Amino acid sequence: MAETSKRLEFLLKLTSKGDGDPFAWYGLAMEFRGLARYGEALAIFEQLRARAPDYVPMYLMCGQMLESMGRTNDARAWLSSGLDAARTKGDGHALSELQSALDALTT
Repeated sequence: MAETSKRLEFLLKLTSKGDGDPFAWYGLAMEFRGLARYGEALAIFEQLRARAPDYVPMYLMCGQMLESMGRTNDARAWLSSGLDAARTKGDGHALSELQSALDALTT
């Protein structure tokens, strides 16, 4: 059986209706990531991007996860999209973090 947690159960229940606060979906993706359930984390990050493309924190977290999985090109795409989202929102702090992560990627 896949690893689970009480927090995961709570977040799954919270997001089960398919709507809601982007933070709940982000939390769900991060919980899957923390449990090393990367495929499920990626699926939730992708759903979150479709629902709330202006939710900037997901881009860095997903990009870092993809990099750790050896998926550098996908990581680069997520981080680049995050740069655009951060610029649009005027979030200079996130912009700096995303640019640093993008610069650190190996080819």
